[in-house]
Amino acid sequence: MANVTFTLTVTEFCLHTGVSEEELDEIVGLGVIQPDESPDAHWLFDDRAVTIVHRALRLRRELALDWPGIAVTLTLIDENERLKQENRLLLQRLQRFIN
Repeated sequence: MANVTFTLTVTEFCLHTGVSEEELDEIVGLGVIQPDESPDAHWLFDDRAVTIVHRALRLRRELALDWPGIAVTLTLIDENERLKQENRLLLQRLQRFIN
């Protein structure tokens, strides 16, 4: 099965996520998401960026975090997930030697 990725312009992205263009500038500036540069120098965003912003908006709503706090929180959540995956892989390797 093929993966389908779609891209959105700044206006489409803002309409789809509910963030303003000013908020989008701040989100990109903090490195929460990275736009793809189109040949005509306009930002384009993929579906992964939409997912990340929806996650960020949930953090903002539920924890009342500002955008810099959200950027740090998302970084820590991603790092935690990476470490959990690494730990699972190491435990699997260890089990092969123990058994």
